[in-house]
Amino acid sequence: MQQFFDFPITPMFSFDSFVPCEGNGAALRFALKIADPSDSECLLYLYGPSGSGKTHLLRSIAGSRFPYLSLREPLAPERLVTIFCSAGGLVVDDLQEMPDDPDLRRALWQLFNEFHTSGRTIAMAGALPPRELSNMDDHLTSRLLWGLVARLDTSDDNSRRMIIKKVADDHQIRIPDDVVDYILATTSREVGALITFFHQLYRFSMAEKRRITLPLAREVREYILTGCIL
Repeated sequence: MQQFFDFPITPMFSFDSFVPCEGNGAALRFALKIADPSDSECLLYLYGPSGSGKTHLLRSIAGSRFPYLSLREPLAPERLVTIFCSAGGLVVDDLQEMPDDPDLRRALWQLFNEFHTSGRTIAMAGALPPRELSNMDDHLTSRLLWGLVARLDTSDDNSRRMIIKKVADDHQIRIPDDVVDYILATTSREVGALITFFHQLYRFSMAEKRRITLPLAREVREYILTGCIL
């Protein structure tokens, strides 16, 4: 089995590192408004498929000012209240993962109502539009529509190309256009899968001390398909 060194990259969640494209422009503009303390807007809901940038924008809004929470994590109602009871902003991701727990549903709605009434920042995100979220309090899904709502869509190749090049920039390397085209043509159209392949290609190139080229990308793809690379 091919072995290679792993060079961990710490993602930097900031507005400066976000890749703007046609499919996420409105979401970025709205997120910047919510993050601006001088702006009167204080409620935002983002939705879209996995890998479209929702988490990046929520974490950028939270920054060092507010706690960030994903509902993918196991969570008790008491813990939810403890995290946000004295916070200046309510930043909650992955609302589509809300478990069928009446107590947790009630706790989130109460927090939302308290934050909204007091004019504090609320930024939430999920894979679905508000009305399609299951296991959420009906009052909360209705109130989400009172604020700014934006869908993120990075399904076009130009957006995906920009994202791959941005990830390469984060690694401080230049990726040739023919390699980007190859990744787009041979990898799942889900953004997470594109980024995963790039990371595999990058780590392999570092371990082998070889530049990222089209032949190297083909070699890595072959290793993956035959199960010879992790």
